Amino acid sequence: MTAPLRFHWRLIQGGDLQGAIAPERLSSAVALPEMAAQIAFCREAEQSGIDSALVDISSAKPDPMVLGMALAASTERLKFMVAHRPGLMSPALFAQQVNTFSTLASGRITLNMVAGYSPAEQLTYGDNAAHDTRYERMKEYLTICDRFWSAEEPVNFSGQHYRIQDGRLRTPFVAPDRSAPEIYVGGGSANAREAASALADCWLRFADTPENVAPQAAAMRLSGTEVGLRLSCIVRPTRREAIAATRGLLDAPAIQRRQGSEASFVKASDAESMRSTYDLGEQEWLTPHLWAGAVQTLGATTIALVGTPDEVVDEIYRFKEAGISQFILHGWPKWEEMRIFCRDVLPLVRQREQMDERGSPPGAELAAVSSQTNGEHGSRRPES
Repeated sequence: MTAPLRFHWRLIQGGDLQGAIAPERLSSAVALPEMAAQIAFCREAEQSGIDSALVDISSAKPDPMVLGMALAASTERLKFMVAHRPGLMSPALFAQQVNTFSTLASGRITLNMVAGYSPAEQLTYGDNAAHDTRYERMKEYLTICDRFWSAEEPVNFSGQHYRIQDGRLRTPFVAPDRSAPEIYVGGGSANAREAASALADCWLRFADTPENVAPQAAAMRLSGTEVGLRLSCIVRPTRREAIAATRGLLDAPAIQRRQGSEASFVKASDAESMRSTYDLGEQEWLTPHLWAGAVQTLGATTIALVGTPDEVVDEIYRFKEAGISQFILHGWPKWEEMRIFCRDVLPLVRQREQMDERGSPPGAELAAVSSQTNGEHGSRRPES
């Protein structure tokens, strides 16, 4: 039996309810939690079939572990994908925090491990490690955490970045179905893929066409690691309305004021995935239903599924056939787009999964769908 696709949603931030549209790192509104709204958002997410809420990490935002725990106390089933950067604290202390979270929230914590995307921002935390070093450090960090979670105490470890002697944690990781948290490793470099393959449950990458995603996804799945995509969605009753929403987004005054800022940010970043995804923004449409028009203004996660509910489900299934099993989504505004997705798209995905399990004819294979895209990806523009 094939496991169902899993869908996660980025937590709303301060300013989202006011319709703020800008890269979050540039918005002062995201610095403070908006607990009443965030609790209501999370409660609706868990009632609507969302697996977890991603709680981002950034020097511009509240601490994700503290915020995630506060939100978990006000929900019942929703998981919280807490983002964390290895190297900013001891791995033993981090494992202790995760274990404490799990005991208080019945195991409803997963981890999005990120190495960092900006040398300048890493320095604001006091970290001057280079890109490749940060991934080498991540592997040591996760190895130590895994030893604590496997209950092989005392934990002793001696590496290039960490030395643990007779490590013991008395608070265990507590969950109904796991002995350790589910781990997601993000990044597009070879170092990121190596770390994910060795130490993670799921590798997270930014979106590209299903044809371009498929080879790396296949290699990752051979190692037993799932593959997830970070992207956005714009779903409307008609295709014309969906296309109009993309144009309205780009015409927003806040977007016009930000022209050029993303280019400067990407130039200063040492994250390979951000640079390569930024370049995809040169093509407004990667496929007839995959839009990259906002990438060079709003960032790498804004490659978007665009269309009617049926069209978006078809595109999701093309990614499934390419080896993708999880999606971290957001939209504009995040809350309303989540509501549309869960009402109009998610039921269709579940119906299609049930049909496939019963042996009904599945969707067209990736190669067959690819042959309909009229040659080079990005060469077709959807009709408006």
